[in-house]
Amino acid sequence: MKKILFLDATVRENSRTRELAEYLISKLEGDVTHLVLRDEDIAPLDKKRLEERTKFCEEHNFSDSYFNYAKQFLDADIIVIAAPYWDGSFPAVLKKYVETISVCGLTFEYTEDGSCVGLCKAKKLYYVTTAGGIIFDDAFGYGYIRGLALNQFGIKETQMFKVENLDIIGVDTKALLAQAKEAIKSKL
Repeated sequence: MKKILFLDATVRENSRTRELAEYLISKLEGDVTHLVLRDEDIAPLDKKRLEERTKFCEEHNFSDSYFNYAKQFLDADIIVIAAPYWDGSFPAVLKKYVETISVCGLTFEYTEDGSCVGLCKAKKLYYVTTAGGIIFDDAFGYGYIRGLALNQFGIKETQMFKVENLDIIGVDTKALLAQAKEAIKSKL
């Protein structure tokens, strides 16, 4: 059975992004681990923690609980990220998570010529996002995650599902979400 890691970077209880991600997951086959990032105690890297992590990596010792998120990410067959479009990007909790799983020697490594080789098992990463207005540039949200997936983690296939303009006056939000669900269904 495939292991699906659902990284939920939503904040609101009735998140439209989460609704779409859960619909996507309902169309996939596998055992789902739902990690609600806002409920996790993920701190940004500070000087002390970075020095500790560097020491562990140099020793190739990943037994510290700090590495549990990276091990979980490394072991997943499919990654689904639910991240609303906020201020041109995604919620900060997702960035903190990315810092935590970016571990040289565990989720990626460098070769002698300086190339980065991804060590993650996942073959596919789905990125689900919604926006009240227009997503003016994918580069700072999906583009950033896609770049890491392809170039650092070794996940060769990524796909984004997005819905825009959900908060525009007069827009039929339910219809837009239904259209997005149909698009998901047709592309899987």
